[in-house]
This record gives sequence, structure tokens and C-alpha cells, in this order.
Amino acid sequence: MPKMTSGQETSSKPLPTDRAPPSSHATLKYSLLGPSLTKAGQDSVSEVIYNASKGSKYFNREEEKDKILTVKIDNILAKKKALEKSDLSRELRQADSLIEQFELSRDLSQHIVHIDCDAFYAAVELLDRPELKDVPFAVGGGVLTTCNYVARKFGCRSGMAGFVAKKLCPELVLLRLNFDKYTAKAQEVREVLAEYDPRFESASIDEAYLNITEYCNEHNMEAADAVEQMRREIHEKTNITVSAGIAANAKLAKICSNMNKPNGQFVLPNDRAAILTFMRDLPCRKVNGVGRVLERELAAVGIKTCGDIYPERQYINRLFGEKTCEFLLRCYLGLGRTNVQPAEEYERKSVGTESTFGDISDPLKLREKLRWTADELEKDMRRAECKGRTLVLKVKMHSFEVYTRQVVTPKAIYLADDLYNYALPILTKLEQEMPGMKIRLMGLRCTHLVSTKKPDTMAFFGLKPNRSSSNDLEQGGTSEKNEPWDSAPLQDEEWERWPEADEALNIAYAELQDLDKDPEIEGGSPFRRHGKEIMPNPRKHSSPEPEEWWDCPICARPQAASEKQFNEHIDLCLSRQTIKETVQMEANNAPHGRAMTPEPKRCHPPLKLKALKVNRIGKEVRRFYGGDDEHREDQPPDIMSQLAVNLLADERYPALHLTRPRYWYSDAMPRRKRP
Repeated sequence: MPKMTSGQETSSKPLPTDRAPPSSHATLKYSLLGPSLTKAGQDSVSEVIYNASKGSKYFNREEEKDKILTVKIDNILAKKKALEKSDLSRELRQADSLIEQFELSRDLSQHIVHIDCDAFYAAVELLDRPELKDVPFAVGGGVLTTCNYVARKFGCRSGMAGFVAKKLCPELVLLRLNFDKYTAKAQEVREVLAEYDPRFESASIDEAYLNITEYCNEHNMEAADAVEQMRREIHEKTNITVSAGIAANAKLAKICSNMNKPNGQFVLPNDRAAILTFMRDLPCRKVNGVGRVLERELAAVGIKTCGDIYPERQYINRLFGEKTCEFLLRCYLGLGRTNVQPAEEYERKSVGTESTFGDISDPLKLREKLRWTADELEKDMRRAECKGRTLVLKVKMHSFEVYTRQVVTPKAIYLADDLYNYALPILTKLEQEMPGMKIRLMGLRCTHLVSTKKPDTMAFFGLKPNRSSSNDLEQGGTSEKNEPWDSAPLQDEEWERWPEADEALNIAYAELQDLDKDPEIEGGSPFRRHGKEIMPNPRKHSSPEPEEWWDCPICARPQAASEKQFNEHIDLCLSRQTIKETVQMEANNAPHGRAMTPEPKRCHPPLKLKALKVNRIGKEVRRFYGGDDEHREDQPPDIMSQLAVNLLADERYPALHLTRPRYWYSDAMPRRKRP
């Protein structure tokens, strides 16, 4: 077992001093180094990379971007100089108020761990090629995906061009990628992680976040001991080493995992003073979310470490904006998220794919590449079980200029044919704007996603699916899966997957979607269509919460003591109750417990909405006055008036006076004649 180290005692040790971004043309050399080579003593490596890249299209593009950034920094400095002459007491108070507000959210009760495999791809390859143990080698071709620690001593790093790496280390051995092998090994690592936190969060194929608070409490262990045990088990099972960071939140744990690499761990105590001391000397570039552009901008105004943020806090909002100001103040305080959950549970904002290739200018080949990209995106969309309403095309020119264009589709799409047909006009327009363009990267991305998972309609109405017996199957029923799809309980925050034959139940759900669009209901849709919780949303009001509440006689939920809102809520509950009872009756009468509702006729939206509303009212009236189809002329079907009588007789509503309902049911209700 390789040596493992714990960094708890090193939480206050000084960090390596990073070089400040140089001035003039040397800033380009600094940016070409990359984040892993910005320590002192890299001058020779910087010179080799600079000379090897000089004259290339990438170098020219980076040089142009460096000049643009330099002009931007000059403007920032000029703006700061003007601010220094003005009164910034208001900005100072606002920054201090934000710090006080953020400090209230500090949580020191959790033990968050960030696990990072050491040179993962290279370590997996080394298991099959042990003769490369002391040989510098890298995984990748034109661009290095990763390299072993022997190659890193020469200045090689991930993301570096292969020809540049060869200039730094002529003996470098390049190996081809094998993703199947890496995925299998990553699964072995995750099996160990699941023993410590079943709900761990995979950040990538070789890193993960865990919350081991519960595990430590159950086993009466210190966090450092539990992580050391975890790392030992991973090495024994997979023969690869991992590094770990242990802290009070995910941001700090991520930083700590890089402190004792490779094959080590670093513990930052869950103590406010220790955290502030740790962040005070931490270079800004070490924080996840600070790139080389923001690093140079901050360094220009005197912010090189997180401790420098506080003295300059009155300028940050005016120079960099509100979002960046809040982000930097959180960095200064060492705050971050403590919730750790599977990545699949996060709401996806987009699904995309892109690929790099040799320069292509032939229109036919560009269309072939676009078609291939659309096919790949369809696969990803199917795996993510979603469709997109906005399609984005991304291209990178041979000069490394990046262009993105997007189109809003009339419907949500995910099929390759649709993706290609909507993206092709964008590509054609780019060809017209830039004749003879050469592309080296193409990508497609869908945003504004819509889930394609089948909604649990029966659970929405409070129903349980009737279980088909073995006799039913023998009489002609068939099981769609070998295992019982209905045996697992429905989780509170999940959609349940239903067989295709249950699709007819979605019609009732569609009625509720039409109800969502009722313009007479204030506050928007009363249901979350794509959320995880199917409950009425609280309406947003600018006024303070009312002191008096009335309980709804139908759903028993408290409502604000407002006559108008209470009427609207009762009307909504009646509509939902009617649909629920109808679906219940149809589900009980249908064969094998499946409700086969006929497909409703399509009509103009206003007419359809009115017909649905009248139909719901009519059903409720017939249920209230006997449940048959005969309309009784001697009893006016005014449900709301009857409810008003019941409510006025209730001691809980002494001051309630309901007005006449919005709809005159006797005039709107459809009448039938007996045959």
C-alpha cells in the first residue's frame, strides 16, 4: 500500500507563492502556461511553450485575445481611479451587509469530501503497461488528455498540444484513449464510494463529492480516519490511488484535494477562524470558478489572494458587477454548498455535443459533419430523456474564432432529422456571411429542455395502479417486463415510469394543463409541470402574509382570508375533484385496471377551454344532485350557493360572506333529453 498522508496539521502552512501575472507582452507567455504551471520556477517551460507555439493559428488567436484583455484591464484601472475620488461609503455598507448576510448561512456541521483520482487515465493504462512506470508517457493524440507524474516534471500537462509536449519531453510516449477501460475502472471506484455515501455526487469520471457526516456518526469515526480507510479500500480494490480533501463545504473540499497530491489527503477543520486563515493566503486562481481572465483582472486592481478581497470590497461591485461581487465575497468567507446529491437529480439546463477535427471547408463534408453531430445529440437527448425548444450551433474557425447561432423551434425536438433540418439553415447563413470558411470544431446544443419522461398520472390523482393477477395474464394480458415494474414504491420526488399502454391516462393530465392556462386564475399555473413536487404553488404577493386563514372545505388546506381568492380556490378544487373522481371511475371499470379514455376532439383553444370548463361544472352538478344524467328543473344547480350555506353555518367562518360565483351554472350546463 503506498504511503498516505493526512494534512490536518498543515491547515495553516503557507501555500506555494504563485507568480503574479506579468505585464506587457509577457502576459501571453503566462496564459500559455495554463493553471497547472503557474508556480514559480516555470520560466524555462514558459519559454519552450512560447517558442513552440509561436506563428501557429492558435498562438495568433491567443495573442489577439491577450491584447483585447489588456485594453479591458486598462479601462478597469481607469474606472477604479475615478472611483477612488468619489464617496464609496454606500458601497462599503452594502458590501458589509452582504458579508453579514452570507455569514448567517455558514454551516459547520457537515463533513464534505472531494475524491480525485491521481492521473486517472494514465494510472489505468499503467495497470496494463507496468513497464512504463518510470517512463514519461501521456494519454491522447493531438491534445494530451492526461500524463503521468514523470512527464509532468518536464512541464507536460493535460490540454497541451502533443507537438508542444514533444518539445518539452522528446522521450514522451503517447498512448491512445480507451474509454471503455476507464469507465469500467471508474465504476469500481464508485462501488467503494457508495459504501460511505450512497448519494454521492459524480463530478466527472475520476472525481466525486461525498457527505460522510452520517457515516462518521454511525461508526463513531473522525472524518480523516474514515477518508483514509476509504482511500485504502479503493487502492486495494482498483490498484489506483486517489487524493482527498475534507472540509465543511464542497468548495473548500475541492481546493483541499489538490493540497497533498498525489495519494494524500488534506483536512481543513470545521472552524470559522481556521477557514478564514486558510482563505486569506489562498491565491484566487486556486478557487474553482476563477479563470485566467478574471485572475488578471483581479490582480490588476490589487486582488491576488482571497484575503485581498476584503480591503477592496467597496470597488468590486462597481468594477465587476453584482454576481462577481457576491461570488468573491463568498470566496473570502470560505462559503460553499453543503448539499451533495446524485448528479442525475440536478435540473439540466442543456444537452450538447461537439467534436474537433481537421480543417473542413467543403460544403458537402460540413453537412456530413452536421448530420453526424445531430445523430450524436439525439443519442444524448434520449439518454437524458428530454427535448429542447432552443437549438444552438457552435463552430470554431481554423483561426480559433468561435461563433454560436441559435434558433427557437416551434416545438420541442430531439430527433436527429429535426436537429439537422433546423441547424442546416444556420450553417448555410454562416457560409454566406463568411465565404470559404474553414471549420475545425462543430457542436450542437439544446436548451430550454422539456422532459420526455412519462408523468405518473394515476399518482397525480391519488390513485394506485391495479395489479394484474396471474389469471388476468393467462386470459390474454401480457407483462411488458420480466420483472414487476409496479413493485417498487413511488418516491416523493420522482416520476414513475409507466408502460406505453397507460398513455391514455395522460388525457386527464392534459385537462389540468389546459386549466393551468386559464387566464382567470391569478399567479400563473397552479401546478408544477416539470417540478418534482406536485402540489399547489403558493401565490406570490407583494403584501405581507395575512393574519387570518380560512380552511378549504374540499382540500382542507388553509387559504388567505380573501373573498376573491377563496372563491377561485374552491372553483379550482371542484374542477380537480371532478377530474379525479372521473379518472377513478374509469380506472376501476377498464379491463386490467387501465383507464382507456377516448381521445378528445381538437378544437379552437378558447372553445376547447370553455367546453372543458362547462363539462367539469356539469359533472359536478350531476354528482351533487343525485349522480344521474337527468337535469332537475326544480332544483337550481348552484353549487357555490350551497357551499356558501354550508360555510355560513360553520362556526369557523363567522365573518365569511361568499358572493355569487363567476359562472351561472344553470345557464352554462349542457342539457340532455331522455331517449
